[in-house]
Parts: sequence; structure tokens; C-alpha cells
Amino acid sequence: MTPRTQPLTTSSLSRRAALAGGAGLLGLGLAACSGASSSEEGDGDTITIGYMPSWTDTTVMAFLLKNQLEQLGNTVEFEEFTDAAIAYTALSEGDIDLYSSAWPDVTHAAYMDEYGDNFEDIVTYNNSATNMLAVPEYTDISTIEELAADPERFGSRIVGIEPGAGLTGMVEDSVIPEYGLDENFELITSSTPAMLSELETALDEESDVVVTLWRPFWANHAYPVKALEDPAGAFGEPESMHVMGRSGFGEDFAAAADHIGQISLSDEEYESLENVLVNDFEEGQEAEAVESWIEENPDVLPAIEG
Repeated sequence: MTPRTQPLTTSSLSRRAALAGGAGLLGLGLAACSGASSSEEGDGDTITIGYMPSWTDTTVMAFLLKNQLEQLGNTVEFEEFTDAAIAYTALSEGDIDLYSSAWPDVTHAAYMDEYGDNFEDIVTYNNSATNMLAVPEYTDISTIEELAADPERFGSRIVGIEPGAGLTGMVEDSVIPEYGLDENFELITSSTPAMLSELETALDEESDVVVTLWRPFWANHAYPVKALEDPAGAFGEPESMHVMGRSGFGEDFAAAADHIGQISLSDEEYESLENVLVNDFEEGQEAEAVESWIEENPDVLPAIEG
């Protein structure tokens, strides 16, 4: 983990706020679909990737896929969504070719149950996604069960994210009752940017705070935080993160599907990529951020022949 070495400026805070969302958040509003490439097209033709700009995992993977697919000779178009349900519907109906980052095990299981027969699982690019409670590295506890001994130390609060997020429901319905935190702790929900702001304030003041986080997520790379151990298993098993394709994608774009199918990112690799995109480059420079990360990590992605 790399500690933050300088305070946020107004512009950097706005940038982080715009890209603070995680895969468990609920989208707000609607987005129109312009339609994907024809299912009759083959490699070298246009591939349409759907992603949600407010969710960093889908943004990061969309631009990483674009970088790789263009090197394979494809033209890449983006379709942006603000609601996950619409994104999955578009994929199931063939209006987009790829959805850049899906969490099918738990977080997006309902969409898989409804539409999964019309998807192709192109790759599991990370298989260790986890939700967690986290504290600053200097806080001298290591497990969730230790929180109950001194709630006042943390202001009797767990600082959460959006009230409709899957992570929020898990903390509220499983973690808090499992560890007996419901009597002395209150789960504060607002937004991911607000949670990160409280985390930054606590780190600046070297005070104690407990927040809801997940991994992989750039904040684990940018801030000196640690996950509290979950001996009771209240958060459940780790999830996996996938690139999903419309039905028939692998046949229509065999070379693309084969290449994407070889992409594998560890937590550390993914978080470093996400951190570069969110914190080292401005909005509109996502492609440059991916190129910069690839230059610094030349052996992570599968080789492109030719």
C-alpha cells in the first residue's frame, strides 16, 4: 500500500468523487443504447463495450480492453450507462458486445439469474474480490470483533457508502449483527466520496475511524489502511470479476475473445492500474493512463502477436 503524500486539491477531489463508485453501488438515472456491432461482423470490425463511468472497475476495464482490442485491429466504441440493469439488458439483447466488469457471484447475481442465458463469460480477470471493514494502518486492532470493546474510540460509527449498495446491505444485515455491533455502533450511509473524505480527514488527524471498503479498489493502494479480519465469515466468500460478452461474441470475434480470455490481474496489479487512472491522470485522459500503466507493467498482459 502506498500512503498519500500530498493533500487533495479541489480538482483532484472532484476527480476522485466522479470515479469513486464500486461495483456494488446502485446506478441513478437512465442511459440510451446506440446499438452494438452486427453479430455478423468478425475480427477487425467494431466492438462496442458497455461501461458505467461512475464505477471505476467498469471504467478501468473498458479502457484496458479498448487498448488491447485496438492493437488487435478492432475499432472500439463505448456505450455509457448509469444503471446496471440497463447495461445487463443491453448485453442480453446484443445491443453491446461486451460489459467490461461484472460481479456475477453475489453482487450482480440477480442480473445473471434473469439474463445469464444470453451472456458469454469471456474471462474471470480477478477471482479475489472482497468486501470488508477497514481502519488506518496505525489503529492497533486487527479483527472486526475487537471493535465492540471500545466503540467510543471510533465515535460509535461505521462510515459507509451509498444506502442502496450491496456492501451496505451486507454490513447492515450480516456483519453488524454477527459481531454484536448493533447496540453500540451506527452505520452511517451517504456516498463513496463522503466516506473517502472522512477517511482522509482521520488519516490527516491520525485519529481512528472504521469504514466500509472493498478490494480490489484504488483506495487500498492510495491510503495506508488495513482490512479487519472477519473470523466469523460474515462477509462471505470472495467474489470474482468478469468480462461478459453477448451471446455469440466468441464466435464472431474469436481472436478478441481468445486474447481477453488470457487477461488476469491480481489485486495489487488491478489497484495500481485503477490508482493511475483515478489519481495520476485527469478526466478525459483514461487512454493515456492505461498506456502509462502498461509501459510500467509490460509483463502483466498477454502478448499481442504481429
